[in-house]
Amino acid sequence: MMTSSAVETEFQSIWTSLREVEFSQKFIDVAGVRTRVATAGDPANPALVMLHGTGGHWEAFSRVIGPLSEHFYCVAYDMVGNGFSQKPDRPYDTFAYAEHLTGVLDALGIEKAHVMGSSLGSWVAVRFALEHPARTNRLILISPAGLIANPENMARIIRERSRAVNEATWDSIAAMFNHLIATEDNRVSDLIALRLAIYRRQDTRDTVHRMLTLQQDGVRQANLLSEDDWRSIQAPALVVLSGKDHKDYETTARRIMEMMPNAQSLPMEHVAHWAAFEDPQTFVTAAVPFLKEN
Repeated sequence: MMTSSAVETEFQSIWTSLREVEFSQKFIDVAGVRTRVATAGDPANPALVMLHGTGGHWEAFSRVIGPLSEHFYCVAYDMVGNGFSQKPDRPYDTFAYAEHLTGVLDALGIEKAHVMGSSLGSWVAVRFALEHPARTNRLILISPAGLIANPENMARIIRERSRAVNEATWDSIAAMFNHLIATEDNRVSDLIALRLAIYRRQDTRDTVHRMLTLQQDGVRQANLLSEDDWRSIQAPALVVLSGKDHKDYETTARRIMEMMPNAQSLPMEHVAHWAAFEDPQTFVTAAVPFLKEN
């Protein structure tokens, strides 16, 4: 028999956020890479592209794609080598990710876009802005990366993600999300199940070393953005300061705030790495007016 507390406490899942959202998911060809893409909103509105983090998938934005699609044409996709997109046997560095992003925009007929990235996605967003300033409108950077190389943190990511893929158990995936999402209630079960399904795929197992290439010192050094790079970004940027995130990301966020000429901060002291997923209301409330500024 279902208790009254169970009735009053709504079960949370990815679908809880998407069940009333008009969106579509499809696979498109991007320069030969079969790419999983979700879109929502009116294509006549300004485009907003969403980039997930290392080993991620577009559902990282499942709680915000609906409300953001009321104002923007939202595009969230699994980056090359990640999620359910194709995983060709080649290095996945920020240059490759930015090239893939350019191909996604071209395939969808988008000339210019706001770019929102989380962790690795923020690094790729800034790389794209450097390479294609005329195609970049505004940036939102969540748990930004790309400024520093901390061997301890890099080794932690390799260790945790390799274990999560090579063992691919519910417990190993859940342990990974303990670092990504601060509050246990937000580590919803089907999010863990989705990542488990991805990490049990043979193509994920075959290319996990490619997925983690940016955690290798030589590759990372070749991809880091210099202080001059950060200072040269003219696109307005909203930088999320997540109070419960790993210290490297908070350090990066605060340092780039001092370097980027058109940056402003969004303090979110109560969240960890997945700020937009953990507190979508606070995030969307700040993101919409920022993106609509002239």
